[in-house]
Amino acid sequence: MSRMHRKSAAALAYDAPAADGAPRVVAKGYGLVADMIIARAKEAGLYVHESPEMMSLLMQVDLDSKIPPQLYQAVAELLAWLHQLEAVSSAPPPAPEPAPDSASESAAAAPDRAAAQRRASPFLSLPPLRTSSSD
Repeated sequence: MSRMHRKSAAALAYDAPAADGAPRVVAKGYGLVADMIIARAKEAGLYVHESPEMMSLLMQVDLDSKIPPQLYQAVAELLAWLHQLEAVSSAPPPAPEPAPDSASESAAAAPDRAAAQRRASPFLSLPPLRTSSSD
């Protein structure tokens, strides 16, 4: 199987106050290595984002190197979106609402908090940080 058809994964690290200011590729690999990168990210509670387009670009970056300027915009938008998600998930829960008179009122009145937290990305064409295997 060629590398073009194998699962690939890359991990980025970003230290905002760092002098260089650009995210770095801190891990990357194919096949089992990709599976390990993804598993470690999930174990650490990190967001895993999928995009074949971004993966093909990140796999060309040397390990422990900064991402190229051509990727700054896409990665910056992804980081901004992730910060928004973190802000929503770390916000204190709303005060409980009074109990409705019937189950139908309950279903209609209860906000879907999970849907609010799963808001769609404002940049639909943003390439993510991990791909799944191609079929």
